[in-house]
Amino acid sequence: MQALSLSRGPYVLPVATLSEVTYLIEQKLGGHILEEFITTLVEQQFVLDCGDHDFERIHALIVRYNDLPLGFSDAAVIACAERNGGLVATLDYRHFGVVAGEGTIRIMP
Repeated sequence: MQALSLSRGPYVLPVATLSEVTYLIEQKLGGHILEEFITTLVEQQFVLDCGDHDFERIHALIVRYNDLPLGFSDAAVIACAERNGGLVATLDYRHFGVVAGEGTIRIMP
């Protein structure tokens, strides 16, 4: 979580990704880091974005990038980013790098 603290917020987190994010944190980084992440949610360090109107864009992204394949969670991040300035914090350059190459999003360094 310290890397994010070096950048300006607020950080927008699509609700559609919350279970995947917490699962990956727990599996890759452990329960202690998961506890820290949940604390950031409690402290409202992230803006949770429901993206109620993003389903059409998510569908279009999944169809457009079906050769990656671009899944629902990644497409939700992209749709959310496009509506909120285009900046994505990720370590997944394989998927997001392709989309960033087309100019609809930028990957946070």
